[in-house]
Amino acid sequence: MVIPSLIECKRDGEELAPGTWAAIVRAYAADEVPDYQMSALLMAVVWRGLSTAELTELTAAMLASGDRLRFNGWDVPRVDKHSTGGVGDKTSLLLAPMLACCGAAVPMMSGRGLGHTGGTLDKLESIPGFSTQLTLSAAVAQVRRIGCALFGQTPEIAPVDRRLYALRDVTGTVPSVPLIAASIMSKKLAEGLNALVLDVKAGSGAFLPDEAEALELARTMIDLGEASGVRTVALVTAMDRPLGHACGNALEVEECVLALRGEGPADLMEVTLALGVEMLMAAGLERDRQIARERLQATISSGAALGKLAEIVEAQGGNPAVMDDPALLPQAPRSAVYTATTAGTVIAVHPRNVGHGIIAMGGGRTRVEDAVDPVVGFVITASPGDLVEAGQPLATIYARDVAGLEAGGAALDRAIEIGAGGSAPRPLVSHRVTAAGVEVLTR
Repeated sequence: MVIPSLIECKRDGEELAPGTWAAIVRAYAADEVPDYQMSALLMAVVWRGLSTAELTELTAAMLASGDRLRFNGWDVPRVDKHSTGGVGDKTSLLLAPMLACCGAAVPMMSGRGLGHTGGTLDKLESIPGFSTQLTLSAAVAQVRRIGCALFGQTPEIAPVDRRLYALRDVTGTVPSVPLIAASIMSKKLAEGLNALVLDVKAGSGAFLPDEAEALELARTMIDLGEASGVRTVALVTAMDRPLGHACGNALEVEECVLALRGEGPADLMEVTLALGVEMLMAAGLERDRQIARERLQATISSGAALGKLAEIVEAQGGNPAVMDDPALLPQAPRSAVYTATTAGTVIAVHPRNVGHGIIAMGGGRTRVEDAVDPVVGFVITASPGDLVEAGQPLATIYARDVAGLEAGGAALDRAIEIGAGGSAPRPLVSHRVTAAGVEVLTR
């Protein structure tokens, strides 16, 4: 295998012969292909793309580079949800216990925040004692025992993806639909799933803001999932404003506790229920959408979902009393109310500026190794379209110190735009995508 000639082929837009991508992945894992050659090949993919056959082979090879969760002989349907990332996006913490209460098994492997977006693992680790570091065998055992495990990618899962992502991160080759799809699906397919629901974000705060690109990514991941025998569905959801009110790790966990008590913000619950309905139906646990929605709502009204989350937290070393008293979560030493400086209409709440504000206060990371302060963030009650008066409270800033409050205030100055008029925000759930095609839900 002559790597320079393969780079030239992809550079010129040619399709590599069957078996070539699998051989490249094996050689790279064995350190027989240097990073500089792999970087050039990845850049060729960014410019020229991959055929369906190439992408399927690359994903399968990345998956085969490691181990996977194995549920041999267990017939309980296994389903997960993956989000492409956003600000205030905390649906995983709600969906996992809700679905487990409905009879699904949920092996939910999640990631950390990077850039302006938050990460499920960082949120979970704000719960005192909670460990996201489970071995594969421990994760499988916990899912079998209580229906759910919430954990991070282990070294055994798709190790080539780890190396390739780190390489892409420093070579400007991250924004590529086929490479993003292969990275996500090589990990999700390692979970031993029967069904997968994708929450593909679109709007100014998404990694792929453009709706057409979001739909392309959704279709690409669906093709990969279906080709591997995993029923895969995607919803395109709004990320042109934060989801819910709370933005920041411990603050978002508290909002999840309130949501499981029936006190969640309307937008958060609408997206959560839409995803949950798709999860129940994809897993074969329900055929009627309205009944599926009612079953999910019943897990909240009965207290079962909150109890299940407490069970998960306790199983992973955390303090389940947080479900009864969210004040047991780490608390910010400082807080301040942010008010409108002028009267008008809230034209926008820009999620990227909110996310960058959390980073500036220490609650996010720009490098994987950065420490995260779980207490900082915002609770933003202003929404696009709201009419506000000068001096009206729009948000509360939670910070470690006075400097953090100032950084948070400056971020909200950039994030919350007040003026006259303004365009309508994106629909919360705009498209449903399956192997059969794209359904426009609302405009």
